[in-house]
Amino acid sequence: MNIKKTKKGMNLMPYVILTIVVLGSYLFLNSFSTKVNKMDYNELTKEIGNNNVKELTVTPKNAAGVYILTGKLNNYGKGETFTVTIPYTDTVISSVYELAESNNLKVQTNTNPENSAWLNIVINIVPIIIFGVLAYVMIAKLSNNGKGTFDFSKSRAKLSEDGGTKTFKDVAGLKEEKEEVQELIDFLKNPKKFTKMGARIPKGVLLVGPPGTGKTLLAKAVAGEAKVPFFYISGSDFVELFVGVGASRVRDMFKQAKQTAPCLIFIDEIDAVGRERGTGLGGGHDEREQTLNQLLSEMDGFSENEGIIIIAATNRPDVLDPALLRPGRFDRQVTVGRPDVKEREEILKVHAKNKILAPSVKLKHIAERTPGYSGADLENLLNEAALLAVRRNKDAITMDEIDEASDRVLMGPAKTSRKVTEYEKKIVSYHEAGHAVSGIVLPNGEEVHKITIIPRGMAGGYTQMLPKEERTLVYTKKELEEQIITLLSGRVSEEVFLNEISTGASDDLKRATKIARSMVTEYGMSSLGAVQLEHRSESVFLGRDYNQTKNFSDQVALEIDKEVRKIIDECYAQAKEILKKHKNLVEVLAKVLAEKETLTKEEIEDIVEANSNIKIKKEEKISDEDKEIKEVEENKEETPKKTKKQTKTEE
Repeated sequence: MNIKKTKKGMNLMPYVILTIVVLGSYLFLNSFSTKVNKMDYNELTKEIGNNNVKELTVTPKNAAGVYILTGKLNNYGKGETFTVTIPYTDTVISSVYELAESNNLKVQTNTNPENSAWLNIVINIVPIIIFGVLAYVMIAKLSNNGKGTFDFSKSRAKLSEDGGTKTFKDVAGLKEEKEEVQELIDFLKNPKKFTKMGARIPKGVLLVGPPGTGKTLLAKAVAGEAKVPFFYISGSDFVELFVGVGASRVRDMFKQAKQTAPCLIFIDEIDAVGRERGTGLGGGHDEREQTLNQLLSEMDGFSENEGIIIIAATNRPDVLDPALLRPGRFDRQVTVGRPDVKEREEILKVHAKNKILAPSVKLKHIAERTPGYSGADLENLLNEAALLAVRRNKDAITMDEIDEASDRVLMGPAKTSRKVTEYEKKIVSYHEAGHAVSGIVLPNGEEVHKITIIPRGMAGGYTQMLPKEERTLVYTKKELEEQIITLLSGRVSEEVFLNEISTGASDDLKRATKIARSMVTEYGMSSLGAVQLEHRSESVFLGRDYNQTKNFSDQVALEIDKEVRKIIDECYAQAKEILKKHKNLVEVLAKVLAEKETLTKEEIEDIVEANSNIKIKKEEKISDEDKEIKEVEENKEETPKKTKKQTKTEE
C-alpha cells in the first residue's frame, strides 16, 4: 500500500509544480501592476484648478451609462494613476473640458472603450497562460511521457531485438578472435549443454586493441550470430551531472536485461566509466566511481545475472580498475590487433564489394603495400580512391587513385600549388636520394617503393619504404641499427654532397634518437648490460610518459646519454661511408628525382641496375592463375607415376 501511495504521489508531482508556477507567475505580474487612486468629481475639479493634473483621459459612455476619467497628478509616483466615475449628464463633462481648457490642460478622449477592456485582458491574462504552457511543456519533457516520474535514472542503452544484421561473414580476418567468442554464441543458443557439464560461461568479455581494428564490429557480429536481444551503450552515457544518476542507470539497464535474458550487453569505450578508482590529482570523480561500483556489483555481486553476457571494448586497458578485470567479471580478454597481409586482403575484399575496380587493381598487392593499416584505415583508403576516381571523371578505380589515396592518408594532400625554389628542390632531392640508397644497400634494409619531392602536409618530400617481410614481434640489434642508418642518411647526404645541412631532417633525428634510447634503456643493447632502466608508464590522468619511471641515478643517466650518442655517431659514420661508396648512384637518383619529382619502384630499380653493381632480385610478375598452374605442375613432377597394379591395390 505504501508503494502504491508513493507512486501516486510521484505521478501528481508534475501537476503540483504546474500549479505553483501558475500562481507564482500571477503574483509576479501583480507585483508590477499600477496603483490606482479613486477620486470624486469635486476633488478632480479642485486639482485641475490648482494645475496639479498632469494627464487626463476621458472614456465616453459605456454600458453602465457613466463617464470614466483617468489621469495622473504631479506628485504621483511611477505607475500611479487616479480614476473618477461621473454618473451625470453631458453638461458635467463639458464643464470638465472647459475647466481643463482654462488651465491649459489637454484632455484625451478614448474613442473605442471596448479596446481598453481587451487590452487589460491581454496584459493580465495572456502572460499567465504563456507561463502555464511553458511549464507544462517543460514538465512533460522531464517526465516519463507526461505520466510517470523523471527519467534521469532511466538507462540510455538501446535495444536490438534480433541482435542486428551483422554476422561473422561481415567481419574479415580475426580468425582467432572469432573462435574466442564462438563459445558465447553457443551458450546463448544452447545453455543446457554447458550447465550439464558444470561449465561456467564467462560473464564478461573485454575486447582490447588499437582504434579501428574492428572491436565494435565483432560485438555486433556476435549478437547477429546468436540472434538474441542486444543492448548497446557507450561508457560516457552513464556519467551525468548529478551524483547517483549513473549508478541508477546501470541498475535500470540490468533490470531490462534480466527481463529479456538470455541477452548481450555491449559497452563501448568502457574506460570512460571504468577508470581506476582513487587516482589522479585532487581526488576521484564521485559520480564516475559510484557508477563503477554499481557496475561491479551487478556483474558479480549478491544478485545473480544468469543469461546476461557483457562485451566491452576499449583501447586503454591500462587505465581500467583491477576489480573490473578479475575473474567473475571480465573473465576473458580478447586482443583485436592490426591485421596481417592475408587479413588485410580479406578486409579489402569486404570493402571493395560496392566499388568499381579496374582489372589492373589487385587487392593482394594493395594488402602487401599497407603494413600497419587497421580495418578502418583500409576502408578509408578505398573510399578516398573512389572519391578521387569520381573527381577525375573515371569509370573505375585504378591503381593511380589507390596510390594517391595511400599518400593522402599517410601524409595529406599534395601541395601542387606551393612554389618551391630550385635550391629547395635540390636539397630535398639529395636528402631523399640518401634515404633510398641506404635502404637499397643495407642487407636488412626496407624496400624502396616510391620517392617523391612533392610537398605533402608538413613534409617537403618522402621516401616510401616497406619491410621485405612483415614482422611485429622481434627485431635484432643489427636491424635496429640499420633503421637508424637509413633515417640518418638524409642528413648525411646533405652534408656530403651539398656541404650544408637543413631542418628537413628534424623528424628523422627524432625517430633515430628514440630508437637508440630504447636500445639502451629498454632492450639492453648497449655496454650498460642487459638491464631495463626505463619503462613506459602511462598515468591514468596525467597523460603519456609524463610520469615515466626511471630506475637509475644521475651518474647512470650520464652514461645513458653517452651510449645513445655513441650509437648515433657510429650509425652516422656508417651512413656516410655507404653514401660515399655509392656516390654516383646518389648523384643520378637526385638528378632524375629533381626532374621527374616522383620515382616508382620499377624506375628506381632500372636506375640502380644501370648506375651501380648492386643487383636487385626482382619479383616475377605473373598472375595468380599462372602461379596456381605452376604449383600444380610442380606437384605433378614431384608425385611419381603410379602403375595400374598399384592403383588397383590401393582401391
